Amino acid sequence: MPLVKTWQLIAGSAVAGLALSVAVVTAAGPWDSGQRKAERDKAASWSVTGGADHGPESQPQAAPSAPGVLGAIGPGAPRKEAAAASEGLAAALRPLLADPALGTVRTASVIDTATGQVLYESGARDAMTPASTIKIATAAAALAALGPEHRIRTTVVPGAAPGQILLVGGGDPSLTAKKKSPAGSGGSLVALAGDTAQALKAAGTDTVSVGYDDTLYTGPARHPIGENPNIAPVTALAADEGRPDDSTSGPVDRTADPAKDAARSFAALLTERGIKVTGQPARAEAADGAQPLAATLSTPLGGLVERMLTNSDNDIAEALARQTALASGQPASFEGAEKAVTARLAALGVDVSGSRFADGSGLGRSDKVSAGLLTGLLAKAADPERPELRPVLTGLPVAGFTGTLRSRNAGSSPAAGLLRAKTGTLTGVNSLAGTVVDPSGRLLAFAFLTANSADGPAAEKSLDKLAAAVAGTP
Repeated sequence: MPLVKTWQLIAGSAVAGLALSVAVVTAAGPWDSGQRKAERDKAASWSVTGGADHGPESQPQAAPSAPGVLGAIGPGAPRKEAAAASEGLAAALRPLLADPALGTVRTASVIDTATGQVLYESGARDAMTPASTIKIATAAAALAALGPEHRIRTTVVPGAAPGQILLVGGGDPSLTAKKKSPAGSGGSLVALAGDTAQALKAAGTDTVSVGYDDTLYTGPARHPIGENPNIAPVTALAADEGRPDDSTSGPVDRTADPAKDAARSFAALLTERGIKVTGQPARAEAADGAQPLAATLSTPLGGLVERMLTNSDNDIAEALARQTALASGQPASFEGAEKAVTARLAALGVDVSGSRFADGSGLGRSDKVSAGLLTGLLAKAADPERPELRPVLTGLPVAGFTGTLRSRNAGSSPAAGLLRAKTGTLTGVNSLAGTVVDPSGRLLAFAFLTANSADGPAAEKSLDKLAAAVAGTP
C-alpha cells in the first residue's frame, strides 16, 4: 500500500464531519494543547451529528461534502490537466476579484501545495498591508527558530537582598494566575507559588520579599499603535495577557503594568501557601546564572501557534516574534523581532523582497507582505519534509467551525468544514489566507489581500466568496 503523505492528512483534518473529525484530526498532529485538541473534543461532543456550527442553540447538521473528500484524497486521486484546472479557477476568480466591495487594490495567489504549481495569481508579488494574516509569517518564523515542542520558562530565583526572591519572566504568553485558565494549558503562577513555597519551607524560610524581573524584552512595551484593547503592553512577564476579566480572546482594556500585576498575584498566592510576604513587589534584575528555586513551563510552542492563529491572538503573536528574536541572537524588541523574522523566513526559501515585519500581530499598517509569500509559507507548512511547521496549518480556523471563521463560510457553503484560513482586518484592509481541499483532492494554498475597502463586512463576504470558489472549482 502506498504511504499517505502528510499533506493528505492535513487536508483531511479540515473536514468537520464527526467520524472524519475524530479519526483524521487525531492523526494530523501530535500537538494536544491547542487547536488540534479543541477540534477533537468538539467533534466528539457532537455524538452522531457533524458539520458546521450553527450556534449554541442548535446542533450542527451533517456535512454533505464529507463523503466526496474521503473519496478524493489519497494516492491516485483523479486530476485534470494543469492548464485546464488553472483556466477554470481563473474563470471563477476573476469576476469575484472585480467586486468593488474589495476596495481599489486586490491581489491573489493560489498554488497546489504538493507541487508548488501556481494555479492562479494576480499581483501575487505586490507588497500589501496584510493585517492579521501576517501571523502566518510570525508562526512559521517561530517554529523554524525553536520547533513545536519548545517551552518558555518562568522562574523564581533568589534575589540580591537578604530574604528576597525574584519572579523572572521568560515571555510566556500562556502564563496564568488562575487555578484553571479558561484559555487552556500553560504556565501556572499557582503551581509556581506552590513549588516555591515548598522550596522555601524546606530551606527553613517562611518570610520573603518579592521582586520581579521583566528585563528579557527591550525597547518600548507599547505597540506603535498606542494603548489599545486589542493588545497589552508587550512584556516578558504577564499573567492572563493582562486581562482583568475571564476573557481569553478579543478586545478588552488591559492592565497598564502586566509585570507588576503578575508579581502581586504571585505574592498573594505565596501568602495563601503559608509564606509571609513583606512589602510590595518591586522591579529588580536577577543575577546572571541564578539557580531557580522553582519553574513553570508554557504550552509547547506548537500549541501557542495554534491558539494564536485560531483566535487571532495579538499578545501571543508579539511574544512569538520576540522569542524568534531571542533564538536568533537579536534584541527582544520590535526592531529585533523584525530582523529575526525576516531572516528566518528567507532561510525557509520564500521570497521576502518588499516585505516588512514591523510587528508580529499585524496591528501595524507598516507591515508589508505579498500574497505569494503567504501561499509560499503555507506550502512550506504542508511539506512532508518540514513537520516542525505543521502547526501553521493545524492552527488555522476552520470555516463555519472554529475561531475567527466560526460564522464565515458556514452552513451550506461549499467551503464549510473544508477551508482553513487566517483572517485579517484593519479599517480599509481585509485579507484571507489559508488552505482548502478542492474537488479533485488537491490541498491548495490561497491568499487574497485587499486595500481601501469602504465597508469591512461587505469586503469579508466577498473574500469568503473567493475562498468558496477555490474550494468548489474542479
